[in-house]
Amino acid sequence: MADDTRPCPTGISANGLTRRRLVASATTLFLLPVIPRLAVAGTILAVRTWPADEYTRVTLEMDSELKAEHFVLQGPDRLVVDIQGLSMSQAISDLVSKIRPNDPYINTVRVAQNRPDVIRLVLDLKQPIAPQVFTLKPIGEYKYRLVLDLYPLVAQDPLLAIMNAADTDPLAEILENLALNSPDDAPIPSVEGQKLPPVAKIPQTPPQPAPKVTPPSAPKSAPPLAGRQGPVLIALDPGHGGEDPGAIGRAGTREKDVVLSIAKRLKKLIDAQPNMRAYLTRDNDYFVPLHVRVQKARRVKADLFISIHADAWTKPSARGSSVFALSQTGATSAAARYMAQRENEADLIGGVNLGSHNKQVAQVLLDLSTSAQINDSVRVGSQVLGEIGKINRLHKNRVEQAGFAVLKAPDIPSILVETAFISNPEEERLLRSPAHQERIAQAVLSGINGYFSNNPALARKA
Repeated sequence: MADDTRPCPTGISANGLTRRRLVASATTLFLLPVIPRLAVAGTILAVRTWPADEYTRVTLEMDSELKAEHFVLQGPDRLVVDIQGLSMSQAISDLVSKIRPNDPYINTVRVAQNRPDVIRLVLDLKQPIAPQVFTLKPIGEYKYRLVLDLYPLVAQDPLLAIMNAADTDPLAEILENLALNSPDDAPIPSVEGQKLPPVAKIPQTPPQPAPKVTPPSAPKSAPPLAGRQGPVLIALDPGHGGEDPGAIGRAGTREKDVVLSIAKRLKKLIDAQPNMRAYLTRDNDYFVPLHVRVQKARRVKADLFISIHADAWTKPSARGSSVFALSQTGATSAAARYMAQRENEADLIGGVNLGSHNKQVAQVLLDLSTSAQINDSVRVGSQVLGEIGKINRLHKNRVEQAGFAVLKAPDIPSILVETAFISNPEEERLLRSPAHQERIAQAVLSGINGYFSNNPALARKA
């Protein structure tokens, strides 16, 4: 195999190249006395990798904005990235050791000085990809970032996560409803260069008479939704992830870790209900853009969307749990407005290549939500808030409303639960406790069951 870290041919004859170098040298000599040197080699501050089934992200944090060019090679599959203004350093060399054996997309990384001021990265791949390479301006604790997002060439369908999980759980009704969805009704999140997956289909099998089975005793739960054939499907959205840690407590507790743990506990409780199933918008430590979270819930036709977070405030004395719904007419308080603004900045911190995502997908961030959706959201939010109030102090005794981008699905009742103030030392300690995380999950489930018992009709009916 040819060495793809070697310098690229210029396509210029030796004589022509010599003449260009002479002219460039003369120009440089002429300018040096009056203009100081402008080009300074950039410094790599940190290298991070975020492998996940959905995509792998590689982030190079730098002290200055650098230009990068990339191209893809086949046979074998490789991604080549040329970064201008860099020289070899220990930090860039460390990237090789940061690639994990279980990374779904990257096999190995090779790094070399391709030209005097150009570092070449060659990522040997495990499968074909649709790469996104872009830079981010400084924000928060981050300096300039060069981001390499390695998406699968064929986009993953969120329906498959549910269908695969159902291989040992016969949910024929819900699978049939999901599989019959038109892909145009809820387009799959994709980036430039990706191919859409085939439409999910259920294998046709001859109808079999259903055996008579006596259902086992189960805890009190909600009845199935009126007018639908299968379990209630609830999308659970653990906030932040990957490059975006969310709020960080004084003891170093990261919001993204706490809320993922709570969401997984809640999913387990929901899946144990005879008439409910849960779907996670992220199941590991990686970043998911806000509009993709919404689109995933719409793609699987979720009946309810619950985004889980852990509050932070400028003063450590702030405490208590909150529940938010969307507002079409402005925030119900200054605090609600502040919280929505902070949560909506997740895309800036986590890093989104705004020019690459499916334009149709981005439409969900418009104010399309209906009054019926918001009314149902406030109702279910009130039930959840009441149950959480039994295990933790409430910050406000009513559901607040503001313009949270992640709550803007026009056809799914959606709430955002701020479980506690991670910036409060006492509540941070509680959030770190597995027992308290389980209590939070139980409270949210009780609120969900209470809502479906009292309000069987939703804004969306299957």
